[in-house]
Formats: sequence, C-alpha cells, structure tokens
Amino acid sequence: MTRYSPFADDDAFTNLLSFFAMQTQTVHFARPVSSELDYARWNVAEVEKLFKLPFADLLYRAQQVHREHFDPNAVQLSTLLSIKSGGCSEDCGYCPQSAFHSTGVENKKMLDLKTVVQAARVAQQNGAGRFCMGAAWREPNDQDMQSVVEMVKAVRELGMETCATLGMLNEAHVEQLREAGLDYYNHNLDTAPEFYGEIITTRDYQDRLDTLGRVRDAGINVCSGGIVGMGESLTQRAGLIAQLANLNPYPESVPINNLVKVEGTPLESTEELDPLDFVRTIAVARITMPKARVRLSAGRQQMSDAVQALCFLAGANSMFYGEQLLTTGNPEMERDRALLDKLGMHSLTDKHEQN
Repeated sequence: MTRYSPFADDDAFTNLLSFFAMQTQTVHFARPVSSELDYARWNVAEVEKLFKLPFADLLYRAQQVHREHFDPNAVQLSTLLSIKSGGCSEDCGYCPQSAFHSTGVENKKMLDLKTVVQAARVAQQNGAGRFCMGAAWREPNDQDMQSVVEMVKAVRELGMETCATLGMLNEAHVEQLREAGLDYYNHNLDTAPEFYGEIITTRDYQDRLDTLGRVRDAGINVCSGGIVGMGESLTQRAGLIAQLANLNPYPESVPINNLVKVEGTPLESTEELDPLDFVRTIAVARITMPKARVRLSAGRQQMSDAVQALCFLAGANSMFYGEQLLTTGNPEMERDRALLDKLGMHSLTDKHEQN
C-alpha cells in the first residue's frame, strides 16, 4: 500500500518552500523567541496550543528558534547497530523484538567486538559521526555490561561519538559506561504518562525517568524522545513533548519516531498519522527544546523526500543514517545523500564543516 503524501510532485513542493521563503512579516506569539526560554517549563496546554498554530506560522517560529542556535543547513548523522536482537522481556506494543509478540524476529546473541568495530568503521567511512549500539533486553546483566563497555571504548578509539540504548540501568552500570567514555545514552519516554499504560505494562513511566536521572547525574549526555502515531490524541502528543522539554535540563538529543507498523505487534492496525502532523511534532520539539538535536528516526523509510524536507525546515537537524534501524528498514545511504544535496544541506562530518 502506498503511504499518503501531501506532495504529489516536485513543483508543488518547490512552490511551498518559496512561500515560506517569502514570509517576512513578524508573527507575534505569547512566548518570545529568546535564549531565556532554553529551560523554561511548558505545560501541556501551552504545547498543545503550539500544535494548533497555522502550519506556516508554526514552521516560521520553529525556523526562528532553529537559526538562533544552529546552522540550518547542517545535519548530524548517526548510525544505529543492533548488538543483540529479539527475545526482550518487555511488552512494548510497537516493538517487533518483544518476546510477547510473534513477528518473525530471530533471537540473536550479542555480537562480538570485532563485528561491532567493523560496522562502526563502515558507518564512519559513510559519513556518520555518531555510532549507536542497541540491545533488546529489559536491562543488562553484569556480563553483558562488560561486553558493552569494551565496545564503547573501541568505537571511541575510532574518533566517533558513542551512544548506547540498553534499557534500564542501575547506578553501577551507569558508572561503568561513564568510565568507558560513553557520550550519549538513549532511553526514550515513548509517549505521554497518560497514554503509557496503553502501550507498555512491564515497565513504569517512573522507571524510565529514574534511568534518565542516573545517566544525567553521571554526566553522560541524554538522548530521549518518543514515538508518535501510536493512536495517541493531540493532547497526549503534546504531553510527550512537555515531559521531554521539562526535564532539567532537557535532552541533548531528541529522536522523534513515526510508528513503523509491524505485523504481529498490537499496533499493526493503528491508523496512519498524517505526515503534516509529524512535521508539526518536529516543529514543536524544536521550539520547546531550542538547543537539542532533534532527530528524524524510525519511520523515515515511509516518508517522501518532500515530507523529510519539511521536517528539516521545521527544525530537525539530525537523522539516523544507514540501511536498518535495529530490526526495521531505513532509507538507503545513497538516497539520503541525494536528498541532502538536493536541499543544499551537509553533514557535520563533511570536510568543509570541520574547518
């Protein structure tokens, strides 16, 4: 089935970009664009009000905030490798790796160090600046953690930033990752607290917040976002963004995932999210978390180039880059490079960006 796209041809897309380029009139909002708002608290009603702005006004404001803090034509590229797949004891309704769902994902033991380092080298050669390692389990045991620590050290020796997503962490495991030099730890909030129980029952929302708190206290950068299109209401989508924005400080990286519906999971028949609603989510994340890297993550394979371009216009400045995200597909590297070239954008690892 072909996924709905709001842009049928390149001419329509070009005309829309030209429209935004001609917007010169100042738009007035209740909250000014200011660095003073970097860690301002946002209640759900305020965030929902942003979502309801006229589309052009929302993107105009997001562009103002984005340009205040970033090069609008630069994007940070990350590659994600599944170092241990399948058999997870959590029941996350979206996840094909859960042991509760029959999705055909094969349970695989942890990759060896040599394989991980080789994958990191390939990612680096293809332009990725950050290498993320993900494992499907509720939380690592001591033996697993020792293996991950060696992977982190080896990837850092290549000169890449490192990120890991390993589930819940206790203080001892966080300390091990800190000593290994881990740059980022990913632990998504997934959705708003009010909707969380509809998606996951094996882990509490507070469990996620506690892990993020331990990571932050250890001085490791936080990568945390969520998934939209899981059947949540607009208010609940706003609740997710408010939760992220109100972390003190908010995450350095904020991955926004569009649900990838996998046969055999409870969410396989969920109604598609309108692509423009996904773009709105990117824009609201940018406005409420001005200095964060807002990342296009899962779901990009189903997006047209036009929708992705609007996401960059809305303030996205990071994306997962490679052929696969854990167990679901991702746009090919050649397509990604072609899109960046078409938009006149460049990666942070391009030679002229390093000067």
